[in-house]
Amino acid sequence: MTDSGERTSMTRRTVIGGAAALAAAGFQAVPAYAGDDRGGPGKTVRLTVMGTTDLHGNVFNWDYFKNTEYDDSAHNDIGLAKISTLVSAVRDRIAADRRAPRPLLLDAGDTIQGTPLAYYFAKIEPITGGHTHPMAAAMNRIGYDAAALGNHEFNYGLDILRKFQRQLRFPLLGANAQDWTTGLPVFPPYTLKRVQVPGEKPITVGILGLTNPGIAIWDKANVENKLKFGGIVELAKIWAPRVRQAGADVVIASVHSGMDLSSSYGDALPYPENASVLMAETVPGIDAVLVGHAHLEIPERLVTNKTSGEQVVLSEPLKWGMRLSLFDLDLQKVHGQWKVVGRHSQVLNANTVDADPDVVALLQKDHDKVVEYVNSKIGTCTEAMSAATAPWEDTAALDFVNFIQADAVSKALAGTPQASLPVLAIAAPFNRAAAIPAGEVSIRDVAGLYVFDNTLLAVTMSGTQIKEYLEFSAQYFKQVTGTGPFASDQVTNAPTPTAPNGTPDYNYDILGGLSKPLTYKIDIAKAPGARITDLAYNGTPVAADQQFVVAVNNYRQSGGGNFPHVKTAPVVYNRQVEIRQLMIDYVIATGSVDPNTFHTGDWSLVSNGSPITVTP
Repeated sequence: MTDSGERTSMTRRTVIGGAAALAAAGFQAVPAYAGDDRGGPGKTVRLTVMGTTDLHGNVFNWDYFKNTEYDDSAHNDIGLAKISTLVSAVRDRIAADRRAPRPLLLDAGDTIQGTPLAYYFAKIEPITGGHTHPMAAAMNRIGYDAAALGNHEFNYGLDILRKFQRQLRFPLLGANAQDWTTGLPVFPPYTLKRVQVPGEKPITVGILGLTNPGIAIWDKANVENKLKFGGIVELAKIWAPRVRQAGADVVIASVHSGMDLSSSYGDALPYPENASVLMAETVPGIDAVLVGHAHLEIPERLVTNKTSGEQVVLSEPLKWGMRLSLFDLDLQKVHGQWKVVGRHSQVLNANTVDADPDVVALLQKDHDKVVEYVNSKIGTCTEAMSAATAPWEDTAALDFVNFIQADAVSKALAGTPQASLPVLAIAAPFNRAAAIPAGEVSIRDVAGLYVFDNTLLAVTMSGTQIKEYLEFSAQYFKQVTGTGPFASDQVTNAPTPTAPNGTPDYNYDILGGLSKPLTYKIDIAKAPGARITDLAYNGTPVAADQQFVVAVNNYRQSGGGNFPHVKTAPVVYNRQVEIRQLMIDYVIATGSVDPNTFHTGDWSLVSNGSPITVTP
């Protein structure tokens, strides 16, 4: 259980409230709109809308994998307990002005997955048994008005999602989450909130929720033949006018889709993954967009709708509760109807305030239970394994992941036609901070190597397909010459057309063999597409038509990352078993992890054939 020191560390900063809290968080007062150029000066009413996104199961400012208060290089803080303090400060400020309508609070999705806290109440003590999900409890306490579905809402299946939805005291929106057969929305597409204005008619605010079409790929096993997901722009064109027709003076879209056009799944779907700006530019009638999914901090972006000529304001508040977006929408009466005539947005920083003690108290028992669970000892390790250098060198940490995957598939295929084929496995360096220590090993040590809730599949692929897969993966590296030493950021995370801000670590895959080694070199002096050399299995060059069984996670097999061949390859194993749990089960069953039993140096980076040196 957490001790009093841990409780204190999660709320270590001095509590500040009201104007002081907002100033510390970076709040900047923006002058109200002075007049309408078509109607002259008039009374301006300011509606404030707050927004979060990509909370990913974070209530406390706590890193469950490190068992300490969360911190990063920018000293961000995380969690709904901190957000609650900021929300209260905004509400207090607005309540002090008796002419101002009450503010609204929205979320843009990815709420119930991402931390051991979220995992525990989906898999270990699932909320279908009656326990209130900690994210539902916290969001209800804070007083959200609406939230959009994120793609990770579907990770644990529809039963968990529907239970979470029922536990919320506000609507969970998804206009483009549609019935497989009828095409009708299976979640509310929008909600209307009537906000009182002293001495005036109420302002009717329409909140339209849209989620990511990539769910059809990423959670295919949970939604196929049940739900389908239309394009964000296409469905916004249908529903934004309906929200207006329902009486909305203001339309705010809460959208789980990044700002600018890019798709990790390439052309596997006819709809872009990130389309918020495109929607704002092409769908008239939307005043503001709370953006999610991309995990970026974008305080304000203004675009002009190409049909109406009106400006639309967009904001994205980073992730995990690090920021709170703040929209200020100025309204005036035009022909007796409220109309948005001015718009601004900014973000507030959660690391300037203390956690809300009410939220902490509400969920402390849940937190303590999960801390106890993840710190429980399940075995030992003969020597330390770290993922710190996994993106640029062969490490025991990723070999462990591949060994677990390949071993599970190999055992499951016994007695099948594929039993005689060599088994390979694919893994990515999800978490450079992950490490398994020498000595006693806990659940959190093992889980830190695999921070996603992916399940295991296996497909068959040919030697040619393996080579092309590795070539695609090697786009992750920047093209450099010489043997270094290079700093890691000089060679990793190269920008590509589908990842213009740099290829994330989770979209760089390494391959390894189970009973025999798969060896290869990546020559990063060469252009992408011509980098894989010396590809061999058990010392023999891989033949073009040679057949392999390849263990892979469901995200990759369903098209995540748009890697070649794996999506269309024949599936020979799919038992919906979580890879992280397989790793934990292995340590529990064997009692010990010995890297010498699975770690070999099978791949390396070279420049024109010569080994290179990379430093962190």
